[in-house]
Amino acid sequence: MIEPKFRYPEDFDSDRFHRFLDLGSISKIDDIETMLLNLGVAEKKEKHLLLNNAGILFFAKEPQRFIPWSVFTVALFKDDAGTDVIDRKEIEGSLFEIVEEVMKFVKLYAKVAYRFTGAPQRENIYEYPFEAIREAVINSVMHKYYFEHGHNNILKFLPTCIKIEDYWVKPDHFVLGKTVFRRNRIIADLFARIHFGEKMGTGFERIREMCKKENAPFPEIEATENYFYVTFKQSHEYLKHVAPETLKKHVPEDVPEKRRKDILKFIRKDKRVTIPDLAHRLHVTEKTIKRDIEKLKKRGRLKRIGPDKGGYWDVIQ
Repeated sequence: MIEPKFRYPEDFDSDRFHRFLDLGSISKIDDIETMLLNLGVAEKKEKHLLLNNAGILFFAKEPQRFIPWSVFTVALFKDDAGTDVIDRKEIEGSLFEIVEEVMKFVKLYAKVAYRFTGAPQRENIYEYPFEAIREAVINSVMHKYYFEHGHNNILKFLPTCIKIEDYWVKPDHFVLGKTVFRRNRIIADLFARIHFGEKMGTGFERIREMCKKENAPFPEIEATENYFYVTFKQSHEYLKHVAPETLKKHVPEDVPEKRRKDILKFIRKDKRVTIPDLAHRLHVTEKTIKRDIEKLKKRGRLKRIGPDKGGYWDVIQ
């Protein structure tokens, strides 16, 4: 949709536009108007260049003057209930700058532990998987329903988790984690050009791989008809170094019923399935699968026949 109040070039930020080109390694030409037309963010009428809303969200001098609800609210809380605010900011600017500023806020307040390996420099172990959170922030601004004027995107930094909330409208026949959906096609295209996410709907898989790499739990995701929530818990690796007792409390004493059934189901299909394969399919760590299998063996539901390499599983009815 064209924004009638926008005036080119008065309201256009050429520095912001050239930074976008630098991020995307896009060759610069003198004809900026042609580039804007080719990016799909503008059209020409009677020799006047008109920008659409996506173009304003990326390249206007003051995007929030035209679309005030594109602000991203970030807040640090003292309590898990989210009632005692320590710090709060309303982040403005272009969408790609908003992503960067939100991540600066997260990194400012995220804690860090240290691992000493004997190398000259210590190894930092962060409280949260930053790249996975960044991916979720990108998705929150990419798929926001911008026709709703009463809700900002929100990131709540709580003592034991980070919650990201945005307003959307659930598509018909949408299946969480399976359906590929792009609400704002031009915004998705622009982000893909600067390597902020991809266009093929693989955000969940990238987040899963990033969390696995950092030994962090996959975030809790909830989608209602109008709200989308992503909750990141503290990294297992971080808790292991700073609060092992806290980590122990997060580990269930028994195998959750659904995961127990899923483990046995996969083993029935493939009696030689490996622990890494089970961990990947069930989106948990290999340590979790090993612990679950030991409990199933103690309960008489599972037996290992032969050695670890070359053997197979036997499900006991």
